[in-house]
Amino acid sequence: MPFILMLDSLQDPQNFGTLIRTAEALGVHGVVIPTARSVEVTPAVVNASSGASEHMLIAQANLSQTIDALKDNDIWIVGLDQAGAEVEAGSRHLKGALGLVVGSEGDGLHDLVRKKCDIVLKLPMKGQIESLNAAVAGSVALYLAYLSRKP
Repeated sequence: MPFILMLDSLQDPQNFGTLIRTAEALGVHGVVIPTARSVEVTPAVVNASSGASEHMLIAQANLSQTIDALKDNDIWIVGLDQAGAEVEAGSRHLKGALGLVVGSEGDGLHDLVRKKCDIVLKLPMKGQIESLNAAVAGSVALYLAYLSRKP
């Protein structure tokens, strides 16, 4: 079953590298980044990924078109954003063929990307802090998806 990570305009090389490392560790099949307004694979990203970028398929593409193509192939698209519904452990939304979209550090998901998602979820927060950074939130969501997809 396909497991794809899409990053909507991530800017920080450290966050990008961390997400690549987590994705590779969990068996994600590939990472898609936008063709513009996004950090690219640089030596800093490779370093932050601890070499995982060498083992991960990374493509630059129009995210809106990529989401359409994935949906045409029966892949469920889940956006991760503070404005979403709270994700629950074992969520049915994270099972099966999955494209997970993580928004940028400051702006979250772009409106067009958000509208194309089948559902937008957020991580439950109990403390006083309202959000996690993109790498942490994305990594937690990847782990939740990984656990939900395990047979």
